[in-house]
Amino acid sequence: MKKLISVTLAGALALSLAACGSSASVSTSSAASSEAASGEAASTAETGSDLAGTTIKVAASPTPHAEILNVAKDLLAEQGITLDIIEFSDYVQPNMVTESGEVDANYFQHQPYLDSFNEENGTHLVSVGDIHYEPLGIYPGKSQSLDEIPDGAVIAVPNDTTNEARALQLLAAQGIITIREDAGLTATVNDITENPHNVQVEELEAAQLPRTLADVDYAVMNGNYALEAGFSVGTDALATEDAESEAAQTYANVLVVKEGNENDPAIQALLAALKSQEVKDFINETYDGAVVALF
Repeated sequence: MKKLISVTLAGALALSLAACGSSASVSTSSAASSEAASGEAASTAETGSDLAGTTIKVAASPTPHAEILNVAKDLLAEQGITLDIIEFSDYVQPNMVTESGEVDANYFQHQPYLDSFNEENGTHLVSVGDIHYEPLGIYPGKSQSLDEIPDGAVIAVPNDTTNEARALQLLAAQGIITIREDAGLTATVNDITENPHNVQVEELEAAQLPRTLADVDYAVMNGNYALEAGFSVGTDALATEDAESEAAQTYANVLVVKEGNENDPAIQALLAALKSQEVKDFINETYDGAVVALF
């Protein structure tokens, strides 16, 4: 349910991790075949040969995660490993099906969100490795520029705790609001100390943000949802998180498994494929800076 919060009021910020309706389907598309295995992937070829006939099921957001996995899929196929990619449109179900064992791994989230999810839901999920980073961006809605922000402008942000803190810090970096100095990446609306434009923060489930742009002045969106909606970070975003920011160093998107499965040979083969040169080249050539490889 929509919750409109005036940032001039010191309302308590509630952690929202409720699942939205998910749409799952097995991805059958694959990226163009790679010409040769990367050094890291090649180093696991012998191990991979022992895994011939193995199937790995991975839950992922459609963009960019499933697209990146499709590049890894070709590399794993060279080792006789089948990668089944199951796409979800929300941030809850991928973790739940990984916890239940319906899938072997997931790839859609950053570490702080994973930590928060485990704490709130009693799940036992762990990161296997960092893959990429997605800068948050401010995208125009009814207002097209940050140079003249309307008084009382409505700004939509992700409603999960970790991404909302990032969104608030990005707004602060643009001088739209001022955040208490020591709030860091745990910032809430209660940490706003100055609000010269009397902006209102509208908290929404992250996947819904692109559809709100006609109704709000601006939206702070995660890179994958902006990409899915057809936005270019290079030409459409009015501002993005700096590559050297605290957020950039903290919010790496990770490959996640249920605790105890980190060293499973199939999972390690998947990790090696995701950290291959082929995947890095694909990221650099495809996403216009909205996705940044961390290897």
